[in-house]
Amino acid sequence: MKYLFFDIECAGVFKNVAKICAFGYCLTDEQFNILEKKDILINPQGGFHLTDRKGEQGIVLPYKYEDFKKYPTFKEQANDIYALLQDSDTLVIGHAVQNDVKYLNLESKRFSLPSFSFRFVDTQFLYMNVIADFSRQYGLGIIAERLGVEFTPHRAVDDAYATMKVACALCRAESLTLIQLLEKYAITAGEIKDYEIVQTTSRAFQAYKAERERAKEERERARAQFHIFADKEKRKRAKDGKLKDKTVCFSHALELQTSLAEKLLKATFAQAGRITYRAEECDLYVCFETEDCQRKKSVADKATPVFTPEQYAKYLDI
Repeated sequence: MKYLFFDIECAGVFKNVAKICAFGYCLTDEQFNILEKKDILINPQGGFHLTDRKGEQGIVLPYKYEDFKKYPTFKEQANDIYALLQDSDTLVIGHAVQNDVKYLNLESKRFSLPSFSFRFVDTQFLYMNVIADFSRQYGLGIIAERLGVEFTPHRAVDDAYATMKVACALCRAESLTLIQLLEKYAITAGEIKDYEIVQTTSRAFQAYKAERERAKEERERARAQFHIFADKEKRKRAKDGKLKDKTVCFSHALELQTSLAEKLLKATFAQAGRITYRAEECDLYVCFETEDCQRKKSVADKATPVFTPEQYAKYLDI
C-alpha cells in the first residue's frame, strides 16, 4: 500500500465556492519513504481573497500570485488529481482534511466533474486520539513544532510533507505502522462518494461526544430547576431592603450550582432585589472569580459592579 499525503490552498473560500490554486502532495510507501513529491499549481480563475477561518486576518501564501494565471485550470488538472486520490492501492491522508475534501467537492461541482470517490485519514484527528484530547483542534504548525517537524506554512507541498512527518512521528513513537495505529485507536476513515462526505470518527471520539451531550443535558436540567425556583421565590420578594430597585444577574456557571444559587437568590429577594437573565440589564453581577464568559464581558463594558458568591453573601450579611 502507498500513502498519499496532500494539502490544498485556495485563492478564496466562500459559502459554496472554493477556488483551489495549489494541490500539494507527498506519495510514500508504508515505511514513509518518499516516492514522489510535487506542487500542482492551478489557475483559480479569480482574484485572491485570503482570510483565516474566522474570515478576519489575512493569510499570505508563499507564492507569486500573478504567476497563477499561467497555470492550467482545475478542470485541466483534474485527471491527475483524480488519479492520485482514487488509486485503489493508496490511502489518502491530510491534516484537518475535512476542509480539503470539501474544497475538492466544491470544485468538482463548479466544473461539472464527477464526484471524487476515496477514503481518507486525518492526522489532526489521529493526534487528538493519541493524546486523548478532543476539546480543541490542533493546527499543523502546533503539532509539527511539538514533534520537531520544520516546514513552510501554506505552501501546499510543504504542508503535505509536514503532514507525512507528523504521521511518521506518531507511528514511531508507538512502534506501530500507520494501519496498526488506526486500529489501536479504533479510528474509522472518512469517505467522499457521490458528492457526500462522511467524517472520520473513532470509539474514543464517540464516547467524548456522548459525555458532552450528557453534561449538556445535565446543565440544562440544573438551569431549568434554578429558573423554576426563581419564579416561585420571587412571589415572596420583600418590598424594602438593601437591593430595592436593584436588579441582579447570576452567571451561567453559578446558576448550575443549585444549592448555592438558590441560597443567594433567596437572600436577594429578601433584600427586595430583582433577578434578570440578561447581563446587560443588571445593576449587580455575581460570578465565580475565574470565569471568563460573555455575560461577564457584557457587564465589564458597562462598569457594572461584579461580586464573587462570597463577596455577594458578605454584602447581603449572610
